[in-house]
Amino acid sequence: MGLQPPADSDGMEWILAGATPLDRLVRTMAFLRSDRGCPWDRKQTHRSLTRYAIEEAHELADAAERGEAAAIKEELGDLLLQVVFHAQMASETGLYDLGDVAQGIGEKLWRRHPHVFGEAVAETPEDVERTWERTKAVEGRPVGKGLLDGVPRSLPALGRCLRVSERTARVGFDFSGPDEVLGKLAEEASELVEARRGGDPEALRHEVGDLLFATANLARHLGVDPEDALQRCNDRFMTRFRFVERAIVEQGRDLQDASLEEMETLWQQAKRDEPGSGAGG
Repeated sequence: MGLQPPADSDGMEWILAGATPLDRLVRTMAFLRSDRGCPWDRKQTHRSLTRYAIEEAHELADAAERGEAAAIKEELGDLLLQVVFHAQMASETGLYDLGDVAQGIGEKLWRRHPHVFGEAVAETPEDVERTWERTKAVEGRPVGKGLLDGVPRSLPALGRCLRVSERTARVGFDFSGPDEVLGKLAEEASELVEARRGGDPEALRHEVGDLLFATANLARHLGVDPEDALQRCNDRFMTRFRFVERAIVEQGRDLQDASLEEMETLWQQAKRDEPGSGAGG
């Protein structure tokens, strides 16, 4: 079942006969999955490919962060390959093909944009978000599925926390605002201190998790993406530490030979020299 190369055809001739680059990509994937194709490609399953889709999405995010057009184009191609690969596997069992995937997402876009394709009105990005969520609610969830069942466990922990709290907030299970979350942070920090005194590793893990969850909630209430904020913090830390390391190495010394006081002095110098140093951190 699904798209298959003719048994008596030349592989490249059949692939290149496609009218568009997307046609050729789909035919290439079908040929790779055929008996005359690649043993690695034939062996793959939806589950075995999952990690590659995740990796490609992260590589696309990195390219977008750098703002490199050529790299973004390349990573979009890599991500598109994952979609075509999964669709080809599904078509081989008669479930659906790439056209069905495109049809489904097209219909969803029409439904979720009633202010464009219907009579609804949404004049600001915030209006659009509210319209999107209302439309999703009307579509409903599959029978037996809860509000949080669609949040993937494979998301980075901070991103998953953000999705969970966003969904529960839709039904009113939320803090009243940033000040209330700050109070929750103080409460969780106090409980972490108590857990540390108790010396129970599992209790410590529990309280650290609660503190991180509350921090992510605070970020959401402040309109900050916690994953992006932490990544930027990582970048600042790494830039500053590399400055410290380079300064010490240029003195002909090893990091292990430098005192904490020396490293802290260099760290503060790195903070003063970086753009936007007046912002703190």
